Formats: sequence, structure tokens, C-alpha cells
Amino acid sequence: MIALDAETLRTKLLPRAEWHPYPTRDDRDAWEALPQAVRTARIAQGECALGGEWPLLLAVRYLDFSRNGDRSRYQAPYHVRRTMLANLVIAECMEGQGRFLDEIVNGIWLICEESSWCVPAHATRQRVGVGLPDTTDPIVDLFAAETSALLAWTHYLLGAALDTVSPLVRPRVQREIKARILTPCLERDYGWMGFTGRRVNNWNPWINSNWLTSALLIEEDSERRLEGVSKSLRSLDNFLEPYPRDGGCDEGPGYWGRAGASLFDCLELLRGATDGRIDLYGEPLIQEIGRFIYRVQIDGAYFSNFADASALVMPPPYVVFGYGQRIGDQRMMSLGAWLAAQHDLLQRQGPEVRENQRVSIGRLLPTLFHLEEIDAADPTPPLPRDVWLDQIQVMVARDEEGSGAGLFVAAKGGHNAESHNHNDVGQAIVYVDGKPVIVDAGVETYTRRTFSDQRYEIWTMQSAYHSLPTIGGVMQAPGRTFAARDVEYAADENLARLALDIAGAYPPEAGLRSWRRTVTLRRGQAVEIRDAYDLHEPVGEITLSLMTPCEVDLGTPGEVLLSEAPILDERRSGAGRITYDADRLSVSAEEVAISDERMGAVWGSHLTRLVFRAENPPRQDTWVLTVRPSA
Repeated sequence: MIALDAETLRTKLLPRAEWHPYPTRDDRDAWEALPQAVRTARIAQGECALGGEWPLLLAVRYLDFSRNGDRSRYQAPYHVRRTMLANLVIAECMEGQGRFLDEIVNGIWLICEESSWCVPAHATRQRVGVGLPDTTDPIVDLFAAETSALLAWTHYLLGAALDTVSPLVRPRVQREIKARILTPCLERDYGWMGFTGRRVNNWNPWINSNWLTSALLIEEDSERRLEGVSKSLRSLDNFLEPYPRDGGCDEGPGYWGRAGASLFDCLELLRGATDGRIDLYGEPLIQEIGRFIYRVQIDGAYFSNFADASALVMPPPYVVFGYGQRIGDQRMMSLGAWLAAQHDLLQRQGPEVRENQRVSIGRLLPTLFHLEEIDAADPTPPLPRDVWLDQIQVMVARDEEGSGAGLFVAAKGGHNAESHNHNDVGQAIVYVDGKPVIVDAGVETYTRRTFSDQRYEIWTMQSAYHSLPTIGGVMQAPGRTFAARDVEYAADENLARLALDIAGAYPPEAGLRSWRRTVTLRRGQAVEIRDAYDLHEPVGEITLSLMTPCEVDLGTPGEVLLSEAPILDERRSGAGRITYDADRLSVSAEEVAISDERMGAVWGSHLTRLVFRAENPPRQDTWVLTVRPSA
């Protein structure tokens, strides 16, 4: 779809000396034409870095991952270094007086002196295995590639200004990028490239976008530059070839920002570096991949999360806007404009200084130089009434098009070998007036266990902590064969419905002939979860779990009252009530404490797990849980 033969690519690719993607630091008119508030804010961010201490990266912190599974104590200062450098570079471009150059060179030199740009959790891919990085075996992971692109943009934007500090700086940058990224990517086939037959995920476009950046900006040998671009495009085809034709990101909307959005980064680099001669935005799959992000928005920063994705997502504004612009989708452009307003890109509320927020120069540059276009667009999120993604089997439905008011439901089928998989076939989430009522908890901070054979020992990954049944103590199992069957979807003016048999998502010991789940939104009335099951043999107990951030009142048999509750800062839960058949089911509530920083930022101190329980249930039965807004 993307890859071209070498000769065709040769005729279309601009020589390195002729490609000028954005104004450099010395193009003063362009930088000084930016809004003054934006320039002031960016200079202030650079000043924070100018007065800051560069963090140490210690060998023992690199060893944390192999010793105790901790990723954060090394990665946090690692990313701070890179954020400081990016902020310094942009501040110098904004001001253009050389005030930041010494500190920029400090940052460049520190990063070039690092033994590896690969973070500890990804060093397991080196031949000697986990531990300290092997400097003879460079691993190109997500953040090594990001580091390369950061240095490549620094080299491009500042150019000869770096020579005023030392003429050795630019050659060092070029040498390190070639040794750590460009040469290894040409000579080796890393798993993320997709040449080994394994289906790839967001690593592929994410790394490729940074590899392309580095090759296009840094490689001086025109043949090696051509080879690098050509191989990267072949790798991208390995991402696109198996991608669901409905454009659905099975990793969830939080990962679209590094799946579909990074694909956009690649397509923009290719389009720019060929002076528009390669433009692939007319491809239906590429268009559908873009549209996914607005199709799963619930309201505000809440998105329909599944897998490891968070319920709170703020996709990069210009990527969303620019993607929509390229494919001619006004709805996507509107979401991008809304996101820009939330980020206050024009600094209307005054300059905001964020010292340690990660910065991608490759995404910041197009944002800065398209501010007027974004500002002129309609900032109204589209919020489609009905969405059905038939390949990843995700339904999204709400009471009214374009509004977060009333009821919202999302439900999924699929299988239990999706990227960043949770065992969640058949789950549903419910929001009322744009606020969470029945939720997917998401994921905690990644540790060594997260991507190991212990993954499904973590509670967030288990079906018992999603809105799903547990049969005689048996939960869903991981693997491609554990999947939904007989999936049916329908929607009209009055309702939206997803029906599926989820028995196949459970191992044989669950004893299921079938478990027919039907999730129905009756617009303006209720969300109904109907479960009709058939067991091979009786079991002692069946439970059904729901996770909620609401205050819970179980005082009335047959009804669970869910009251609005504080979550974090000014965010609050929704409110509603669940009705059930008290003759068939009892219900209890247990608090699930949240101490993890990543999950706590979404749900606060705790969630409540509702457990509906049938003791000695019949071999066949049908239950209905109905979620309504508060009376």
C-alpha cells in the first residue's frame, strides 16, 4: 500500500539539501510571526530548563527492571532530560539570541554519552538479555527512536548555531544517530518491523515515524537515505496489511495516539519529503484509521476504553485536525479544533509553564505553524450517535447525535489475543450525561509483570474485574481462540443493540454450552444487559461483576442506587440506578483501593466492584440488569 520500488521512490524523494519541512532558527520572520503569547510561553518553558539540573541516569536504576520489575525510576529522569532539551530548542528558535545554546549542548552531550537510548524494559531484546545495556548490541525501541528524532530535529533547527558552542556537536549527533538507529535499522530486522511474520502493533508506526525523521534529516549518503526510507515504508505496509478494515484500533483509543496518529506522522513525512508526489490519504483504510478516534469519544476527555487504554484520553490536537484535513473529514477536524481549545494552544488564558510534560518536536512544529487554521475551525466534537466497527466488534451508541447528554453505552466482542489485551470479550461500559457509571478500570503503571507470563495474574486484566460473568470460579482465558461467536448488531431511531455468544471466551472447565449476551440501548430510557446461558452441568455459583466510581447504596432489594461521587480534582462520577431480579440474584459491593499513580489519575482513590451472585443456579436461565439515569 505504501512501499514503492526503489527507482520510483528515487524519482520522487527530494534530496536532503532541498527538503525544508519547517522554518529553522535562522528563519526569524517565521518564528516572530507566531502569536506573542505562544512565544512567551515557550520561552518560559525553556527558561525553566535553563535554570534546572540535568538528572542523573544511574546504572543501578537501569538494573531496577531486572531486579524488581520497576520501570519508572529510570524512565522518569530519562524523559525529563529529553523534555528539557526539547523545551530549550524551541525556546531558542522562538527567541533566536543564542541564550539557550550552551544548555542545549549540555543536553545533547549528556544524551549522546548515554550507553543506550533503549529503556530497561525493552532491553530484554538484546542478545545478552535483561540487565545493563550492551553497547555492542544497539536496540531500536520506542524511545531510542524518539531520542534519535529529537536530536535530528535539534540538528536541523539549530544548524550552524551549534557550531558557535563547538564544531564537534553536529558531527557527534550525526554519528550517534547513524550508529544507534540508521545502521541497525538497515542491517537488522527487529520484531516491530513486521518482517518475521508476527502481527505488529503501535510500535511499528511509532518507531517508523522517528526512523523516517532521522533518515530524511540526517543521512547524507543519498543511497543509504533511499534504502532507509524504502525499508521503513515496507515495514509500514506490515502494519497496514492486517489492520482491521473498519479502522478500529484494538489497542484502544489511548493507543491510537501512537498507532493511527503515528501513521499520520509517517504519511506527512513522506508527503513532505516528496513535495506532495506521494499522497496516500485517498486510501479507504487510511481514512478509516483516522476516523476511529472521533467515533469512540464519549464526552469531553472520556473515550470508550478497552485493552490497556485509559478512559481519559487527550489526543494530539494538530494530528487529529491535520489528519481530518488530509482526508477531507470536517468532523475529525472539529475534534482536533476542540482538543486545541482544551490545550489552549494560543495561550488565551496566559502563558502556561509545564516543566516536565513530554514534548515531541515533530508534532509541535506543525502545530505551531498551523495555529490560525486550527483556531478558525469549528471546535465542536462530532459525537456520532451510532458506531459499529464490525471487524474489532465494537459498538458505540448514545441517546442523541452530537451530545453527551443522556445515556451512552459501548460494548465489545472480539477475542482475547488483541494487542494490549484484557480478557474482556462481551464487556460493556455505561455513562450518564457524559460521566462514568459502569466503567473499564484500564491499566496500572507498567511493570515487568505487565508483559510477562504473569500478565493475567494482574486484576485489571481479568474478566472478573470487567462487566462479565464468572462461572463456578472460572474466568475468561487469554488467546486468539477465546472469542465471541454469532455476533449481531442493529441500530435504529429507538435503540442500538449488540448480541453475541461469549461462551467461546471461556475455557472448557467453565462448562458453557452458550452464554448469549445482549447489550441494548433504549434511547432516552435505559441500557439493558441481558444474559441467557446454558451450562453442560450445574455449578455452585455464578457471579457477574460491574465496576463503578459511584457511591453505592444496596439498601433496596432489586435495585442498586449509584450516586454522584467525587473522583479527582473537579471530576465527578455520573449517577444512575441498576435494577435486577432479587429472586435470582443477590448483590454485594467491595471497594477496590487504587494506590497506583497512573490509574489514580483517572479514578481517584478507589473503584467499587459490584458482584451479582446466583447460588446453585439452574443449568439454564436468563438474567437482566437494567441501568437507568437517576430518577
